[in-house]
Amino acid sequence: MPRPIQIFILTAVVALIPLVGFGMELDRIIAVVDEDVVMRSELDGQIRRVREQLRQQGAALPPTSVLERQIMDRIILQKIQIQKAAEVGVEVPEERLEAAIQDIAGKNKLSIDQFKEILQSDGYQFSEFREQIREEIMIASLRRQEVDRRVQVSENEIENFISNEFGQGASELEYRVGHILISIPANASNDEQRAARARADSVIEQLRGGADFGDLAIAASDGQNALEKGDLGWRRAEQIPSLFGPIVREMNVGDTSDIITSPSGYHIIQLTERRSGEEFLVEQTSVRHILISPNELVTEEDALLRIKQLKIRLDGGDEFGNLARTNSDDRGSAVERGDLGWVSKGQMVPEFEDVMLFSEIGEISEPFRTEFGWHILQVLDRRSYDGSEDIKRSKARNAIARRKTDENYQSWLRRLRDEAYVEYRDDAP
Repeated sequence: MPRPIQIFILTAVVALIPLVGFGMELDRIIAVVDEDVVMRSELDGQIRRVREQLRQQGAALPPTSVLERQIMDRIILQKIQIQKAAEVGVEVPEERLEAAIQDIAGKNKLSIDQFKEILQSDGYQFSEFREQIREEIMIASLRRQEVDRRVQVSENEIENFISNEFGQGASELEYRVGHILISIPANASNDEQRAARARADSVIEQLRGGADFGDLAIAASDGQNALEKGDLGWRRAEQIPSLFGPIVREMNVGDTSDIITSPSGYHIIQLTERRSGEEFLVEQTSVRHILISPNELVTEEDALLRIKQLKIRLDGGDEFGNLARTNSDDRGSAVERGDLGWVSKGQMVPEFEDVMLFSEIGEISEPFRTEFGWHILQVLDRRSYDGSEDIKRSKARNAIARRKTDENYQSWLRRLRDEAYVEYRDDAP
């Protein structure tokens, strides 16, 4: 006799049989991405959300086939990164995920229950949203691990940046640039290269005929910002990819470049806006912390228990510096009694920075999680700092690092995509 659960499954399958013939379409796999798959429902759901966003922005909707291709590429690239993150051991503890969701709701001035209701009214399941946030945290952590941390800026690069004419005046202007990329596959055949060039020539011809740059970016670009109308956002000149920098400086607002060739493909850029940069002031925080890191011998639960015990001792009056010196796993700061010195915005990982910036002077934070482990921090002081040589060097270092990071990230994404196994099914876009 079948067990109850077997009967239930059989009954459910039988119940579905007559429905299929009356217009009920079952979900199906439309692509295989290494060890994962893309379902038709997944693609359709994202298409609906993107269409709604584009309508709210007043953007012209591209043909369905073009939109499907753009979104399909995004889904595939996301799945490749998620699998890579799992492969290298990137994890998102539940506490960190819950804190991120709480933060999103808080920034919208909503309780979690109110936030869930709004998501549901928009046809978005909270469980689906929760998983999306988990994946975004995983991808951000993977990028920091695989790309950001490997970018090095030499003192010689900083000196050259400060001394040359471009570097001296770069921070005075900011540019908003649109970008269209017609990509060339790795190891492309001559036919593929010719086809890509023909697409780029067609885009240029349409732009010169008066077509809207943003609409064409949505319809034709292979770039990561395609669905944002190709908008790269506001950047100082030194933050623009080095391939475009000299060209952008010579452009007037509204100008569109000729085709720019690189190993990744054919690029077309447009200068959409330019503005004077604001006076540069660095808001700095004097902060100290205690770090407890999970490892082969210390489990996640053990690390959390230890940091909670240290918080109890701090609340009981134990001196922060003494506990940091004898307990913190950040040995560099432990010898300084946990002191990290003056920290500028953007210098720490986002989770640490969020707690630091929202803590009052003298306040000892609750335990919180970053990719390095569990922390407690205390803000000692704050200041605005400007006009010194080290600020200039910090600006130069950050600008160079961001430019190199952006370029390395795009190359890394392209390499991941080329190395992945992707099989499209017959009805895939």
